[in-house]
Amino acid sequence: MHMLYDSDAFAVVHILANAPAEGEPEVDEGPQMPRHGFEIVDKRSGKEVYLDGSWAEMFQQQIVEWQRNSPSQEEVEDTLEGYASLAQNPVVMH
Repeated sequence: MHMLYDSDAFAVVHILANAPAEGEPEVDEGPQMPRHGFEIVDKRSGKEVYLDGSWAEMFQQQIVEWQRNSPSQEEVEDTLEGYASLAQNPVVMH
């Protein structure tokens, strides 16, 4: 899990579901479909959305674009606002 963005309004985490935890050896269990995704938390509403599959691929392309163009915080948060509008799940602490 890697924190990509954290502000007063949003947090974005990149989750590598099949990656071994830090310090653990990699175990070859045969072919596996790679799974990864992004969790976007809207701190204002207390809701989160998890993007995987084609949504995660689209969001990854957005990140690459941000790396190329260095957008302002307002531009980043406007984009995150669009994804956060999909959020239905309340943030739950384990």
